[in-house]
Amino acid sequence: MEIKDNTFARQFETITEKGLVTVEYSFQEKKIFLTKLNVPDLFDDEEFISNLLKEIMTLAIERKLKVVPILPKIVLFFKKNPVYKELLPPGIRI
Repeated sequence: MEIKDNTFARQFETITEKGLVTVEYSFQEKKIFLTKLNVPDLFDDEEFISNLLKEIMTLAIERKLKVVPILPKIVLFFKKNPVYKELLPPGIRI
């Protein structure tokens, strides 16, 4: 999976057979807030979304960022993948 960090639009982007999938973000200090997930109509590949989020977590690790999940779907990702809980800022428990 190839992910593009579109800093102008403040979103991670990847192309699927059904179209563009994006995860919008914003920065504050050394934290990245994952604010919105956009998928094409009728897109329901949860495994793809999980793999996309894993790639984004890898980027956060490389950039030494803490991750603040805003969306319920991303909170659920952290619950299913406790290995990434170290990326949560102090005070946020999932």
